[in-house]
Amino acid sequence: MPSQRQRPALPSLPAEAALSFLKDAKGTLAWSTRDLADTLKISRAEAQQALALLQAQGYVQPAHQKGVARSADQWITTPAGETVSGAKPPRFTRENVEQALSALKERINRSNKNPQSSFRITDAVAFGDFLFPDRARVRSADVGVRLVRRGASPSEPRSASDAQVERKFLRDLRGRSALLTIRPYTDWMRHRSHRDLL
Repeated sequence: MPSQRQRPALPSLPAEAALSFLKDAKGTLAWSTRDLADTLKISRAEAQQALALLQAQGYVQPAHQKGVARSADQWITTPAGETVSGAKPPRFTRENVEQALSALKERINRSNKNPQSSFRITDAVAFGDFLFPDRARVRSADVGVRLVRRGASPSEPRSASDAQVERKFLRDLRGRSALLTIRPYTDWMRHRSHRDLL
């Protein structure tokens, strides 16, 4: 029986994680494979695989400098990459985002101490371009929040009405702040560069 060629393994990196990096990279002229690997806490080989997929999708391209065919290991996010990642121009000061995160942390602690609250927050991580100290302006912080219904079994299936109640709880937790984007927690959020809010 003839041997089959081994196909290269697809990266184990979730697409959402890679897109979160592209969102963070908006506002930088160019970035490197190392920047991608360091932010997402992956190996250089995994970063190169992710870059190959992002480039095939048209979301990134090699950076070009005047008079040089290609900068060594420099990449830029294409307009399609900015669109698919949801990147918007940075418009907030880091200080304002930090204040919003501090206020959110207090609301999380109050909610967890309140026995009348429908949910207990078991994970809360913030990530985004506010983590880069060289940015004068930043976008709203992304915050992943894991909720556990008080008194419910973890194996109990989630209904559509449960999901609706969770979304309302997350909206209320965010408040009226445009400085925060709160969404349900997934494991990749803790594996990339982030700040714990619990």
